[in-house]
Amino acid sequence: MAENNLVLYRKYRPKSFKDFVGQEQVTKVIMNEISTGSISHAYLFSGHRGTGKTTMARIFAKAINCQNRQGAEPCNECPSCKEINEGRAIDLIEVDAASNRGIEEIKSLRESIRFAPTFLKYKVLILDEAHQLSKDATNALLKIMEEPPAYVVFILATTEANKMIPTISSRCQKFNFHKLNHDIIEEKLKIICKAEKIKIEKDALDLLISSADGSLRDAEAKMNQLINFVTDVAFTSGDVREILGLSDINLAIELVDMLAKKEKVKAIKFISDNMEKGLDISDFLSMTIDYLRKIMLLKIGAELIDIVMPSETKEAKEKAIEQSELFEEKRLAKTLELLMDAENKTKYSSIPQLPMELAIIESLGD
Repeated sequence: MAENNLVLYRKYRPKSFKDFVGQEQVTKVIMNEISTGSISHAYLFSGHRGTGKTTMARIFAKAINCQNRQGAEPCNECPSCKEINEGRAIDLIEVDAASNRGIEEIKSLRESIRFAPTFLKYKVLILDEAHQLSKDATNALLKIMEEPPAYVVFILATTEANKMIPTISSRCQKFNFHKLNHDIIEEKLKIICKAEKIKIEKDALDLLISSADGSLRDAEAKMNQLINFVTDVAFTSGDVREILGLSDINLAIELVDMLAKKEKVKAIKFISDNMEKGLDISDFLSMTIDYLRKIMLLKIGAELIDIVMPSETKEAKEKAIEQSELFEEKRLAKTLELLMDAENKTKYSSIPQLPMELAIIESLGD
């Protein structure tokens, strides 16, 4: 596939450690291991989707096989690097366990690693979504990992490390990939926008980043959707909502303000007015619950802000902390429970907004 036809997350995927963003501690440790030659036989990369786990695995595989490596950085010019960059390296085996989760696939892997690498120094097995392997496949993988050949390196990637069996995870060196914050994603998207000649207003870019929930890959995928809509003017937040089908988080923020201030009549009227404008009540209810959950966690401790809302702007974070201070903990917990109950009832209600209205009335009391 021609470079220009690649989707953005593949076209702009980092090829070196210096271009990899957002996981500084992981990058530092791995580069040090490569530089000193202290490479483990198995690694476990865990964390949120779209935060660089498989990208890091590929750069790592390239670096340990590079023929002209400088320190830890792959040269991207030698035959080994080119084979990996072009997807031709038969000694780099990538398996998606989500769709290849059976024991037969693991048996096939066992056969393939019996033989020394054909061209590269190391045979590298990257197993994505490793937690989705069947029980038999997991046990078969364990047997392979118990006495691996010296030329094999396993890299297991997962979004749910808690589902990995201890006997496998204990054999791996573990690295956690956290959600990326707003500024890191924004910096990368601005580079893409400049290269692709995409014009987008700041509010629109902030909305797109917020909807990606700390995932750079998701943000790049959403940006990819915008490219299909050619325009001579900059994309607005309204354009982004319409094209990407995003709900306006500002509506949830407005409603939470009313709930915090116990403005019952105003809250009910707000829902009714927006329903007349075509608001999807199910989507809005889900978004409000998610936002209130964040408010609840901030009520416990405002210092959690960068964990709870990593992809939001500074202004959005300040607003959320301000709102959390307006709620009493018990009322906040009760409101969340009532809204979650309303979410379950909405799909069966002949009047879509009724369960949410009842939840708000009960949460605010007299």
